[in-house]
Amino acid sequence: MLRVLVLVSGGGTNLQAIIDKVKSGEISNTEIIGVISNNRGVYALERAAAAGIPAEVVSAKDYAERKDFNEALLAAIDKYAPDLVVLAGCLVVIPQIVIDKYEGRIINIHPALIPSFCGKGYYGLKVHEAVLARGVKITGATVHFVDAGTDTGPIILQKAVEVLPGDTPEVLQRRVMEQAEWIILPKAIDMIAKGEVKYGE
Repeated sequence: MLRVLVLVSGGGTNLQAIIDKVKSGEISNTEIIGVISNNRGVYALERAAAAGIPAEVVSAKDYAERKDFNEALLAAIDKYAPDLVVLAGCLVVIPQIVIDKYEGRIINIHPALIPSFCGKGYYGLKVHEAVLARGVKITGATVHFVDAGTDTGPIILQKAVEVLPGDTPEVLQRRVMEQAEWIILPKAIDMIAKGEVKYGE
């Protein structure tokens, strides 16, 4: 059984997709053992509670030094002893101490086709704003392993989504979620659970 810990920052739509597909069996041999949010009062925490999943908040705002937050986050992750850490709309920069300890066991969903519109400063709605500003016709989402860089780890899955005339960043964001993110993130977890994909192979 693959023990999955999900890290979130906001509404938790990707978390919900994972919950639903574990329940339906589309993600096989997997259990969600916990949810950690870096923000209080976000809807993702309600989604976890509704699904009976333990959840907690580890916020940088509660720590005077970033180093203390980094250590608290690592301690919180360690407590769950996860096989896989899934960044599902997690907008916090993952500390190096976490990446070092869990190398090859952290995956992220990015709302663009890496290497386009990724790296520092490209997160959330900013990605879709940049896509529209550049005028590209195809965007999408990418699931990748997390390494020391920003959006630089090995790619697991990608799915393309068409950009349509009249799209706003919000409309495009929703389409990318529905047509790509909610499909390929659960699929990547299932592939890892089945041993079909491994870091560094």
